[in-house]
Formats: sequence, structure tokens, C-alpha cells
Amino acid sequence: MRVLTDRNKVDAVVLDLDGTLLNSDKKVSNRNLDSIIEIHKLGIPIIIATARPPRTVKEFLPKELHEVAIIVFYNGALIINNPLQLNEHYSIDSTINQQIIEYLITNEPEHLFSIEVNDTWYSYKDIDYRSFTKVSENPEIIEIVEIKLKSPTKILVSNLKNIEDFTKKFGDKLEVINTDSNQLTQIMRLGISKESAIANLAERLEFSLEKTMVFGDDFNDLGLFKLCGIPIAMDNSIDELKSIAKEITTSNDEDGVANILEKFFN
Repeated sequence: MRVLTDRNKVDAVVLDLDGTLLNSDKKVSNRNLDSIIEIHKLGIPIIIATARPPRTVKEFLPKELHEVAIIVFYNGALIINNPLQLNEHYSIDSTINQQIIEYLITNEPEHLFSIEVNDTWYSYKDIDYRSFTKVSENPEIIEIVEIKLKSPTKILVSNLKNIEDFTKKFGDKLEVINTDSNQLTQIMRLGISKESAIANLAERLEFSLEKTMVFGDDFNDLGLFKLCGIPIAMDNSIDELKSIAKEITTSNDEDGVANILEKFFN
């Protein structure tokens, strides 16, 4: 099905970052940037919904977008917008964090575990995470006793041998999403997701979810595609997103976001 080319049918635009707005060099192209700024000038809210923390979003996102966008971090666990005085944080209870660590030590000896607490990254293993997380930093190393006491904004686990068992064990207590071709397991508080954040913002800002256009490429965008009325999948998206998208645009390396916005808004 093709998207209706009627700007009055759109109340808000939601954009994922990695694999969507960011190209393979982790940059926003000038064309994508210009198209988003033009949409903002029409009075349409621009929302960035990402799994990333504030510090790396600041690193990759141009200043112009920081100034105009509402940003949802950590798959919905942190929502920030200074003009709207939004700063909402949803953390995981330290007791559940401790249960996960103990399970991993017993059942997944080769696991890689780290947590985000607000905007600080911690681990109890001294490993170079940069090679597989595509960031320019490593987490702060602290004692396992100390890390068990933390209430994480988000938990990150890699090198799981049995993802199914892990998900079965904690899936009823937490939001567990496997992304990056099952290389990374992302964990948030139960009920917290990109879609819960967008539903929250839609109620506050009084925009229609049915008239919300969303761009995405990976499993953590599935809920958004089901929630919003105008889901747009990137050409590099997983098949599960493509199958429920209203339209499939070009890849994140081919200005897929701009191609749709320019066509839709003339």
C-alpha cells in the first residue's frame, strides 16, 4: 500500500537513528537534515526515538536537530526536551538487576554485561566494547558488588549462548529485545519501550498516533510500526518491519528519510 501524499494526514514524525536516519558512517546527511528542518517549520513535531544514551546521540546528531527534536533515549527509558520541560526517567529495580547478573554468571560464563544509569555506562568486565558497539568509549569498570546495587536505565548483554532461555527467564519481568542480528540483548523496565514513550508524548502534545509517520529498521521499532498509522521501513530493514510497513523507502545510505519526506510534503 502506498502512503497518501497529503501533508494534512501527518501530525508527527518519529525517527530511529542507527540504520535509519544515520548512515553507515554514523552521520546525518545534509539532505536528510534539510528535509527534517523543513518539516519542523510546518509545525510538525519531530521525535527521535533511539536505543542510544544522551552522550552518543549528542556525538552523532547535528546541533540543529538537538534544538528542534524531542528525544527518546534508551528505547523509551529516558525522555528529554528542554523547551517542553520534559525529563522522564524509568529505571530497572536493583533487585532484578542483581538477579540478571547472578543468572548470567551461573548460566552464561562468556557473557558481556553492562548497564546504563542515566547517562553513565558501567561494567564489571574490563573488555574493549568499542569493537562491537560502534562507539568511541568503553564503560567505567566498577566492582560487581557495586554494580549489583545500581538501578539501571538500561541493561545490555552480548555473547549469550541461549537467548531463548534468558528471554523466557526474564521476559515477564522486563522488556527484553534482541537486536543487531541477535548480537545484542537490550533490557528495559517492564512496560517501557519506544512505543510507550510515543504514546505518552501523543497524549501530552495532543497529536494523533494514526497520523504519526515513523521510520525504523530493527526489532526495537516493531512496536512503533504497530502503534503508528504511517510506518515507513528502510530498504535495509528487517523483513518483519517491511511486512507491516505502509511504504519501503531507500536505505539509510541513500537518504531514505528525505526521499519520503520530500515526496510526502512536496
